[in-house]
Amino acid sequence: MSIRRTMASTANTASKEWRDYFMSTHFWGPVANWGIPVAALADTQKSPKFISGKMTLALTLYSCIFMRFAYKVQPRNWLLFACHATNATAQTIQGIRFLHYNYGAKEQEA
Repeated sequence: MSIRRTMASTANTASKEWRDYFMSTHFWGPVANWGIPVAALADTQKSPKFISGKMTLALTLYSCIFMRFAYKVQPRNWLLFACHATNATAQTIQGIRFLHYNYGAKEQEA
């Protein structure tokens, strides 16, 4: 009998932990933040003449800083880390496109 109670208690505790996690800012903050990398990935299909170099650099640095934060906070927030890793990657791609469009193409013409 005590084993069944322990197992039921463990299941209820795990269920409560997941419910608490899904109702916390530890979950909803990163979910809401996914709009930034999704937009950056969508922008990779647009013309590079619309890319702002300063904003791309700012968003890359922002994501790198918050990747470190997501890793250092306890418990580690892997969802936030993945969000910012995706954004840092997308912004780096945008930065390369910006540099190539504004500086690389002119060198090839000369």
